[in-house]
Amino acid sequence: MSKLSLKLGIIFFVTLFCIESFMMFFLHVSLTNSRVEEELDSLQARGNSHRAILEQNFDLETLSHVALMESEARTDVVITDKDGKVLANSQFHPETEDYFTNLKKSIPYMGLILEDNWEREAFIATISPIQKDQTTIGYVFMFQNTESIHALMERLNKHFLIVGIVSGLVTIIIIIILSRKLAYPLIQMKEATLKLSKGDFTVALNTNGQDELSDLSNAIQKLSEELNHLRQERKDFLSSIAHELRTPLTFIKGYTDILYKRDLTEEAQHQYLAIIIEETNRLARLIRDLFDLAKMDENSFIVTKEPLDMTEFFANIEVKLSPAFQEKQIHFTVQCEERLTLMADSSRLEQIIMNLLNNALAYCAAGDTTTVTVKRLNQTLRIQIEDTGRGIPKIDLPFIFDRFYRVEKSRTRALGGSGIGLAIVKELVHAHGGEVTVHSVETKGTTFELLFKGVGTNDNNLINR
Repeated sequence: MSKLSLKLGIIFFVTLFCIESFMMFFLHVSLTNSRVEEELDSLQARGNSHRAILEQNFDLETLSHVALMESEARTDVVITDKDGKVLANSQFHPETEDYFTNLKKSIPYMGLILEDNWEREAFIATISPIQKDQTTIGYVFMFQNTESIHALMERLNKHFLIVGIVSGLVTIIIIIILSRKLAYPLIQMKEATLKLSKGDFTVALNTNGQDELSDLSNAIQKLSEELNHLRQERKDFLSSIAHELRTPLTFIKGYTDILYKRDLTEEAQHQYLAIIIEETNRLARLIRDLFDLAKMDENSFIVTKEPLDMTEFFANIEVKLSPAFQEKQIHFTVQCEERLTLMADSSRLEQIIMNLLNNALAYCAAGDTTTVTVKRLNQTLRIQIEDTGRGIPKIDLPFIFDRFYRVEKSRTRALGGSGIGLAIVKELVHAHGGEVTVHSVETKGTTFELLFKGVGTNDNNLINR
């Protein structure tokens, strides 16, 4: 009973067996009753036919003739007078005598069935009154031995038994085929899930069809592909973390060894200590970013929204980053529509903008331009960060928000970055209920567009931070 095909087969068989048994029983009863009614109608019609003859000539010769006609038939006739005295019969049966002597009820002219219990009685019987001048002068009793009906029923039961056996065998064969056909994809799915549980994501299921089993197969197939993708992402993630951690640790260890083992000048010591501090800061930023990503994955990342004055917010951003852009001789401007407020987390929104501007700072050269534009668009706040830097190759655009994905595959220290800054930007924007998109043309520049709901108007020109 552990196999699904066996369980399905038993359920189908019991269901069809009950339906077929009911139908066979109903058909058997209907045929039996119909056949018995035909025998009784035939017997009544035969008695009425003899009655018609006797009404024309009710004499001894006619009585004998009628009795002689039934002597060779499988039915028997008994003719009596109106008081039940036997005048003629084709064959006398003592057990039928009670029908003559105990006749007390009124008999209609079309006749009456005296006995129809073929299962218990030896005979079925009918009666037809003989009338002359609308006065009953006698009766025609017709009898038929029920052995013939029992023989007919035995033949009928035998046929039903044969049909039942044949239909049962055919049903079992069909059920076996259907149950296996239904169970086969389920068995495949079970084997596929077992492979998935063991870490084997190379699952191939038949997803053709429009039924629920095909939908389930398609879902399992997609699950295996997603798990395989996640496993590959995990491998890449671990590899990227190892690389990103190894690089600053290598610098820190190398220059620490140099400082420890060599007698260096004070200038060289300061130079190496500066590198160690820089790599330590880089390592701290990476760990902080990884910690933020972990909290986002666990849905334990908290965004505390408050009304922010956009003019003041972006003025502070401009003050913080202008020196860095000026040092690289990059034109940096901020254009913010006045009196705009946004429901957002101040520190997290600053993290978003700073990450995007640091990218622009890294990929722009002297003479390039970086522009931040903040304006209201219907019921949303649109923030555009546009630069005229190196741009992003078209092949890389769909992946730039993936974790540890870097357009610069060489991972040089000159360009910096760990490849998770834009991933954090995307998560933070979504945490604010916003959307982030990017448009870029290689060698012409890149534009990041942020759309946030919850924009308002600061009519009182209040400082909300």
